[in-house]
Amino acid sequence: MRDAPKAAPDPASEQRKADATNHRRAVADALGRIVGSDFFEVPNGPDVRSADRERVTLAAMEMGAPYIWGAALPRDPRGGRRGGIDLLVKDSTGYVPVLVVRHKITDPGQGARTSPLTMPLPGGSRTDPHRKVRPQPRDQLRLAHAQRQLQAAGYAAHGRATGGVIGMDADVVLWHDLEAPTWPGGRTALAEYDARFSDRLAVALAAVNQKDPLARPSRIVDCKTCPWWPTCDNDLKQDRDVSLVVRGEDAVALRKAGLSTVDKLAELDPLAEGPLQLVGMPFGDAVVLARAWLRDLTLVRRVPEMRVPRADVEVDVDMESFGDLGAYMWGCLLSGKDIDEEQGYRAFVTWDALPCDDEARSFAEFWTWLTGIRLRAKARGLSFRAYCYNELAENRWLLASAERFAGKPGIPTVAQVKEFIGSDSWVDLFGIVREQFLCAHGKGLKIIAPVAGFQWRDPEAGGENSMRWYRAAVGMNGDALDTEQRRRLLEYNEDDVRATHRLREWMTSDAMSNLPYAGDL
Repeated sequence: MRDAPKAAPDPASEQRKADATNHRRAVADALGRIVGSDFFEVPNGPDVRSADRERVTLAAMEMGAPYIWGAALPRDPRGGRRGGIDLLVKDSTGYVPVLVVRHKITDPGQGARTSPLTMPLPGGSRTDPHRKVRPQPRDQLRLAHAQRQLQAAGYAAHGRATGGVIGMDADVVLWHDLEAPTWPGGRTALAEYDARFSDRLAVALAAVNQKDPLARPSRIVDCKTCPWWPTCDNDLKQDRDVSLVVRGEDAVALRKAGLSTVDKLAELDPLAEGPLQLVGMPFGDAVVLARAWLRDLTLVRRVPEMRVPRADVEVDVDMESFGDLGAYMWGCLLSGKDIDEEQGYRAFVTWDALPCDDEARSFAEFWTWLTGIRLRAKARGLSFRAYCYNELAENRWLLASAERFAGKPGIPTVAQVKEFIGSDSWVDLFGIVREQFLCAHGKGLKIIAPVAGFQWRDPEAGGENSMRWYRAAVGMNGDALDTEQRRRLLEYNEDDVRATHRLREWMTSDAMSNLPYAGDL
């Protein structure tokens, strides 16, 4: 695949990599100040060879350096492993790997094993009464890889395999027991890693030995961010591979059943009992999706008549957040019967770089306005509903904002937020689309709304790109402040809420009779 076409670097992904690099540098500097002369950093840079970094790391371990930053672990040619780890910490019997990541590693709760950043050693950990582990399987697999390399080199700490993670907040080290049965089926992180690594090694060895490949392209969720996707996408379409219409594990099962192409799946009777049970959807739906894909149909109705809750007074809501740092904008579109409030779009926003106290002000103003609309509609005897597209994101920040800013002016209680999101007044259009449509090309709003006749004004509109625009809009991390990006974000948010408005109006219009019905395919 060396000469195969690759996707151009994604600017949003490149920015996330740069942010992660800056975060690791900040953590390294903080640790250096904390542990002083015990901190040893392995040289790194474009002119430093990997082999030299490995030799320096090995020499540092041989010297017994207490903290080794930027470790390039000795290669394990017998096991087929190479790689590095952000930090090695030494206990009395050997080294323990520590990973530095730019995402949340814990949630409010209790039970996680943590130690303060001032004591980044597993021996200094305790059961944290305020944090529980946030599942991050990839972190544990990366620690397991480093653990196997340390074992192969003879420098792993004795006893149960343990690995640490320093997250976005960089205030504690979260310690994982890599031999605890915390994975599905009672597996350990090490056992899961060994199984997955064995699979990958077998695939690589087959390719090196020019044998029949043990792995062929198959579409999964991660494909959309893979630089090799243009090549695989072309191959899959040429082969009309069944993974183009069903999720990854279902595609594997269908191939085993002799249904390797979309065409073969489409030939079956969607009303008959299928030859196997699928994980992602009923078998009949998979057959209809295959038929829709062959006809290049984005949407197919699952039901003869659409059912979308409507109201006299309606508000479409869309929230904009920046990673785990907070929600900086709540955009709303008011429509329906007159309640002496100007209809149309409005945004409640802060342009202070997140995290910031001004976020509480903008959220409070949004909640106060929305509550006022609900109460005004009720006082006039009118029904009210608010709509979003995929409530998981909005609900997360509704609840998180109520928790983080509790007690500040205008901030609702968590109970008030739960009452709202659990009521009939809060409608998730994504859930309705999932229940009443079959979507051959995905269920995202950017895919579904154009079928209803809506188009975004910005040709680059998308969640990933909005992250770049936000950085410029607030001058984050020394970036040049670009107020034009604020206008762009407001326009993007307005288009999102207008898209949900257009979608539900279309779904309850006579136009639905022109959309193919699954029973007729």
